[in-house]
Amino acid sequence: MDDYNSPLGHWLKYSSVILGVNCIFLLPLVIIFQCFSINNIEHRDDMWKSLFSLPIPRWSTYSAKFFYLLLLNGLYLSLLAIFIIISATILDLLKPEYKFNEFNFSAILFKLHLKLFLVSTSILSIQFLLSLVWSDFLKPMGIGLLLTVFGVIAANLSWEYAFIIPYSHPMITLNDFSSNTSYLGVNLSAVDLMSKEIWFSLAVAGSTYIIGYFVIRNRSVK
Repeated sequence: MDDYNSPLGHWLKYSSVILGVNCIFLLPLVIIFQCFSINNIEHRDDMWKSLFSLPIPRWSTYSAKFFYLLLLNGLYLSLLAIFIIISATILDLLKPEYKFNEFNFSAILFKLHLKLFLVSTSILSIQFLLSLVWSDFLKPMGIGLLLTVFGVIAANLSWEYAFIIPYSHPMITLNDFSSNTSYLGVNLSAVDLMSKEIWFSLAVAGSTYIIGYFVIRNRSVK
C-alpha cells in the first residue's frame, strides 16, 4: 500500500468514482423520486379524502409514509454499498492485478454509507414536505435540483457555512472522507459520525417532520 497501484489505491480510485456520482447526482434524484411516488397516489384522483376517512389518526398515516421513505433510502444506500463490493469482487476476478482481495474496504464503505444516510435525512424530509404541498412533480423536482446544484457548488468551494445547506451534506461527506484518505495511507476512522452536518441534518429533519405533520393535519378533505 505504498504507491498508487496498491490494493488500497485501486479500491479508493474505484469506489470514489461511484461515490462521487452517487453524492452529486443519484442520491438527490432517488430521494426526489421516492418522495413524489409515495404521495402521488393520494394526490391523484383526490385520494386524500378516502385515506383520511379511514379510522386511522392522521399522524399515524403521515408517520408511516415518512418512516417508509427512510426505510427506502436506507435500503438504497445499503444495496449501493453491497453492489460496490460485489462489482469489485467480480472486477478482481477479471483483473487480478488490481489485488482487491488484499484489502477489505467493507467496514469503511458501510460506515461511509451510514453517514450518507444520516446526512440525507434532511433532504428527504424537505422533499417529502414539498411533495405534500404540491401535487405535481415539476415544482419539488425543480426546487430539489436547484438546491442540489447550489449545495454541490458550496461544498466544493469549501464555504465555511456550507453545512447549513442540507443539499450540500452528501458532497461534504465525500469531500471530508477524500481529504482524510490518500493512496499512500488511509485513516479508517476518517468517517466521522459525530460531525456537525449530521447533527444539523437531523435537526432539519425533525423540524421539517413537525411542519409536515401540521400540513397534513390542516389539510381539507371536503
